[in-house]
Amino acid sequence: MNITKRVATAIFTATVAFTIVGCSSSPTRESTGEYLDDSAITAKVKASIFNEPTLKSTEINVETYKGDVQLSGFVAQAEDAKKAADIARGVKGVTSVKNDIRVK
Repeated sequence: MNITKRVATAIFTATVAFTIVGCSSSPTRESTGEYLDDSAITAKVKASIFNEPTLKSTEINVETYKGDVQLSGFVAQAEDAKKAADIARGVKGVTSVKNDIRVK
């Protein structure tokens, strides 16, 4: 019975250790928590752009990785690209914005 408990404890400990290591981030991969945070930031940026009546939100793509937001797509005027970047910078959790929006 003692050996069974020890084996079960060892298996449980190894499982927990592998889970913790598997959920941690690296320079090229996000942790689960970071992925969820980035998804929330992306949603907030998209909603903020959508709520701006002068911007066509369907033509602006938003991607987030570790708080860094990348905007891409096409707009009619250069001022619209600048406005989208300014809106993204104003969202809580955004650490930087890369504006790759092009003018048609």
